[in-house]
Amino acid sequence: MLRKIEEKDLETLWNYIYKEASPQWKKWDAPYFEHKHLPFEEYKHKFLNEIEQNHDSQRIIEAEGKIIGTVSCYWEYEPTRWLEAGIVIYDPDYWNGGYGTEALSQWVNHLFETKEIGRVGITTWSGNERMMRAAEKIGMKLEGRMRKCRYYNGVYYDSIRMGMIREEWDPSQNQ
Repeated sequence: MLRKIEEKDLETLWNYIYKEASPQWKKWDAPYFEHKHLPFEEYKHKFLNEIEQNHDSQRIIEAEGKIIGTVSCYWEYEPTRWLEAGIVIYDPDYWNGGYGTEALSQWVNHLFETKEIGRVGITTWSGNERMMRAAEKIGMKLEGRMRKCRYYNGVYYDSIRMGMIREEWDPSQNQ
């Protein structure tokens, strides 16, 4: 289930995102970018100051009554309606169970229903095979591969762009 983030959720999200210096989920979500700690009060203040923007661009992923991750979107370039989506399943107990694919499907459906866009895309790296599989399962296609531009733990990886256009989206198969 996807739902808007409420103030009561912020401590749980902060614990997933910032409590540990090197959380397990970060090994898959752009690990080549530095993960900077943010104190809880600062995180809460920032979220509450941007609550309207956050309500439009983020949702909680809940499974079995528990927060397990978030979906998000951002404008790559709003004047041309270029929108990118993202997803993180923070809790490793919910990896490889189809939760990410289902959440991504619901989120893409929501974005096509609520935004005047012609395409939704994701950007990941070739080391995150689960993300690429989830995107493929909901009908996204490989649109770009920038070779060996992500260096992590002594290995070069590709940056991957996947997406779908509105005409390819079939909400009856993806809900």
